[in-house]
Amino acid sequence: MATRVTGAVIVEKLAEKASGATSSASSGHGVEPGPRHDAEPSSEHNAEPGQQRDTTPGPDHSAKPGSQHDTEPGSDHDATPGPQHDATPGSDDDAEQGSQHGTEPRSAGGIEDRSPTTAYATAIPVAHVRNLTRDFDNRRVLDGLDLDIAPGEFVALLGRSGSGKSTLLRALAGLDRGVRGELTTQGTIAVAFQEPRLVPWKRVLPNVFLGLRHSDPKAAARAALAEVGLAARADAWPLTLSGGEAQRASLARALVREPDLLLLDEPFSALDALTRLTIHRLVIDLWQRRRPGVLLVTHDVDEALRLADRVLVLGEGRIAHESRIDLPRPRRGDHPRLLALRETLLAELGVAPEGTE
Repeated sequence: MATRVTGAVIVEKLAEKASGATSSASSGHGVEPGPRHDAEPSSEHNAEPGQQRDTTPGPDHSAKPGSQHDTEPGSDHDATPGPQHDATPGSDDDAEQGSQHGTEPRSAGGIEDRSPTTAYATAIPVAHVRNLTRDFDNRRVLDGLDLDIAPGEFVALLGRSGSGKSTLLRALAGLDRGVRGELTTQGTIAVAFQEPRLVPWKRVLPNVFLGLRHSDPKAAARAALAEVGLAARADAWPLTLSGGEAQRASLARALVREPDLLLLDEPFSALDALTRLTIHRLVIDLWQRRRPGVLLVTHDVDEALRLADRVLVLGEGRIAHESRIDLPRPRRGDHPRLLALRETLLAELGVAPEGTE
C-alpha cells in the first residue's frame, strides 16, 4: 500500500532531532519491520492515487513527475534529516477501543442518521482501511479495524487515553510500519500534531514551505500564512509565537500542500479555551474553502460535536460507535440534538451522566 507523506511530517522529524528526541519511525507498511529510511528535509513520499501500500520492507521512494518530492529553489533548505518515528508502546497509541468484529458499529439511535450521505457514499474514499491490526509487546492495540473517509468529509475520532487513536492516525500517515491489513490512501496527506513542531532554527515562513514543491514556495507559504491570519508573523522566530499562533503556523504548513487528507492529532488540546474556540472557527473556515478529507483525533466530545460530520468511538481496537451530524455550522452546543448525542458519546466512553455515580 502506498501514500504520500508531506513536509508536515518531515518537519516533525527535524523538530524532534533538534530537541534530542530518540524515537524513530518508518514510512510504509509491512508485516515485518524493514530497514529504516531517513527522509531528506525536502523530500516527500509519493503515491499513485488508489495504490495500496507495499508490505515489503525497503521501498524505493523515488518521485514521480509533479509529485511533492523535492524542494524548489527559493526554499529555505538548511535543515538536516532527522530520525523517523515509530509508534511506541508508551504513547497515546495504545490499546484503542473499536467496533465489534463482524458487526456494524452502534449508532446514536433517533439522533442522527448513521447511513452515509449520497455524496459520501458514492465517492472514492481518500482513506480506505480494512482489517487493520497492530500489536505492541504482545498486546493488541488495533484489532481488525475498518474505516473509510470520503473526500471532503470531516471525521472525529474519540477514545480513552492510550486507546490507539494516534496509532491509527500514524498508520494513515505512513509512519507506522508494524500495522497489518489493507490500507489505501488517495493523493497527498498532511499532518498537524498536538505540538506545532516548528523547526526552532527557522523563521515562520521557511517553516511553512519546508519541503514544499511549488513554482514559488515562498509566495505559496505567504498566502497560507495570510489565510490563517499570520501574515505579519512570517519573519518571526517560532519561540516568539503564542500557542495559538504556533498552531496556526502548523496549520498553514499542512494546508499549503493542498492535502487530499488532513490528519489532526489533538492539535488544539494545549490551547486555552478561548484560543481553542478561535482555532475551531478557523479550521472550519479553511476546511469549507479547501474541502480536504479530515481525521481529527481528540479527547474532547464537545470539540468533536462542534467540528465533525461524523464522530467515531474506538473500543477494543475497532470502531465501536459511529454517529453522523447533519447540523449546519457554526453549531450551538445547547442544541437539543447535540446535547442528546453528547450524552450518548460520553456513555460510549464510559463516562457516567451528570448526577450519577
